[in-house]
Amino acid sequence: MKKYPKEIEEQMLNLYKSLSEKDRRRYAGIEATKLSHGGISYICEIFECDYSGVSRGQKELRTELDKDNKRQREEGGGRKSILLTREGLDEAFLEVIAESTAGSPMDETIKWTNLSRKELQTRLSEKGFVVDVDIVKQLLKNIIFVSDKHLKHFQEK
Repeated sequence: MKKYPKEIEEQMLNLYKSLSEKDRRRYAGIEATKLSHGGISYICEIFECDYSGVSRGQKELRTELDKDNKRQREEGGGRKSILLTREGLDEAFLEVIAESTAGSPMDETIKWTNLSRKELQTRLSEKGFVVDVDIVKQLLKNIIFVSDKHLKHFQEK
C-alpha cells in the first residue's frame, strides 16, 4: 500500500479535526476505501481514531444517506445525564436548598436561595455528590418542576 506524503497527511488530519463526528467517520471511511487492503489501519494511524469508527463510516457510505437527518449520533446515543443516573441527587439537592430557601409572600411558587452555585456545589459534595457548577445550574432550573410534596417540604422548613 502506498502511503501519502507527510504534508498531505497533515492536511488530511487538519480537515478531519474540523469535521463533525458523523462527517469524520465518513471521511475516514472514504480515505480507507481508496487505499484498499490495510487502509483502515493506516487511516486510524493518521487520524488517531478507532478502527470501528472508520469501519462504521464505510458501512454508512454504502447505504443511502438521509439528507434530512441532522443528528450526529443515533437516538439515545451518548452519555446519560447525571441528573437521570445518580439516585438521591434530587433529594440531596432539595435538602441543601431547603436550608437556605426563601420565597415570595405573595406567590408561594416563587422560591430563591441565597447560596451561589459554587456554594451549592460544595454542599452537595459534602453529601457525597460530586457535581460541577453546570449540574447545579440544571438542578436549579429543574426545581420549577418539583412535585407538590417537595414544595411542601420547602414550606415546612
